[in-house]
This record gives sequence, C-alpha cells and structure tokens, in this order.
Amino acid sequence: MNDQSPAHDRQPPSPARERVRARYRDEDFAERLASIPWNGALDTMLLHRSVRTYLDKPLAPGILETIIAAAQSAATTSNLQAWSVVAVQDKARKARLAGYAANQKHIHDAPLLLLFVADLARLRAISRDQGHPGLGLGYIEAFIFGVADASFAAQNTITAAESLGLGGCYIGAMRNNPQAVADEIGLPDETMVVFGMTIGYPDPATATDVKPRLPQDVVLHHERYVAPDPARIAAYDARMHDFRVEQEMRLIDWTEQTARRVSDEAALTGRHVLKDFLQQRGLILR
Repeated sequence: MNDQSPAHDRQPPSPARERVRARYRDEDFAERLASIPWNGALDTMLLHRSVRTYLDKPLAPGILETIIAAAQSAATTSNLQAWSVVAVQDKARKARLAGYAANQKHIHDAPLLLLFVADLARLRAISRDQGHPGLGLGYIEAFIFGVADASFAAQNTITAAESLGLGGCYIGAMRNNPQAVADEIGLPDETMVVFGMTIGYPDPATATDVKPRLPQDVVLHHERYVAPDPARIAAYDARMHDFRVEQEMRLIDWTEQTARRVSDEAALTGRHVLKDFLQQRGLILR
C-alpha cells in the first residue's frame, strides 16, 4: 500500500534507528533508540564490518601517518604507550607473513598490513637508561597493559581508516606462529605481535552487510553480572542464521561455531604454544 500522507507530514528516517536495527536486527530495540542524536563518529562505528576484498590501489600519501596519529590518540595505560606497530607493504614480506597466518588471501591483496605489537622492550630500555631495574616488567600486569594499549590503538586505527573510506580486517592468525612472525619483522625480546590488520580500499563489487551482534542485554550488565537468558542466545542464533543465508555463508549456529572454536588444543590453530613463547621472550615470568 502506498503512503498517501502529505510529504510534509512524513518523518525522515532516523539514523539511530536504522544503524541500531542493522547492528542488532531488533526492531523494538532500534525504536527505543530512534530519537538519540546522531553524528558521524557513531555512524562510522556502527557501520563497521570486516573487509576482505580490496581494490588494487595503493593508499594515498599521508593516509598511513594519519591513521597512526589516530591510533596514538587512543587511551594508554599510565601514558606508558607500551605498544608499537609495524607497517608492511612489501608484497614478498606480506606473502611470507600470510603463510604464517593460514595464508589468508586478503593479507596478500591489501596494500597495507599493520602488525600491532605489545612492546615492553622500549620500556625496558628506558628503565635501564634511567638506572631503574624495571622489575615490574616481569609481571603479568605489564603484559596485560601492553596488550591493552595495542588494542586501544588498533581500534582507533580501524575507525579512522573507515572514516576515510577505507576498510580493514583484524588478523588474529598472526598468533598462529608467533616466533616466525617475530623473526620476519625483527622483533626484540619482550615484544609480541598481538594481531594484524589489513587496510585498503574496499572492492565495491563485493558487498557485505553489517554483522549482527549479541543482544545488548546479554553483554550490558547493570550493577552486577547476570548470566544471560538462554532464550536471548537462541534468538541471536536465529538472527545469525538469517545473516548467513543472506551472505551465502556456511550455515552453522553461532553457538556451535563458538563452542568449536574453544573445544580443544587443535582448535587453537597453533596458539597453544603462546605461554612457552612468551616466557622464552622474557614476558609474563611472574
């Protein structure tokens, strides 16, 4: 049925409603947030999706430096800035790194691969230069803040890239063979690549939709943690099923896929060695 109401009576679409509906596929929840003031930052974040197909096009001059400026604007533990990033653009090096990370095609194809590093080596050198023993760097807390700082920086990086019309994808498989990755980029002791990130111009011929996330009431707790209602997890399984059908993806329930991902040592795809790797490199000794 056509809407016969006068044009001046029609309400423009609510950006908040549209973006929230896409992210959660929940009409009632989207309607609750329909009147929230909207802006470009929220739009960029709620439109986030992983991009794995890129145009054969180099990044414009200054793009790398701009997105890393955004990365360095992220929060950092006690201003320690315990992270570094290695930008890889050489095709041969990217190919070798891809070989250590399940040979994912988009690592080869993206014009830029960023490797985010938890970096305690720089703090160790500063401590030594200042005449301090740096004993605190041998505790798990130091490794945690290195990983946290790298993660904060990476999230700013992808948001900045997307705001400039680029796309990207996190590469957790850089932890599949951590020693080979470290050797390839010349990492010193007390450092580790936490994950990689491909960056490039999305290929418009490959359309991807916003992937639904868990219902917000599953992850948002008020005052005290509450175990999720199984019915809400089941509802998410159903939404993800519809998404997989639309995107022509392999049909498997999210809960089943998630359980398989942590089912046993083999499911860790080589990452079961990380404890030994970290200790060999002087990380988290206590």
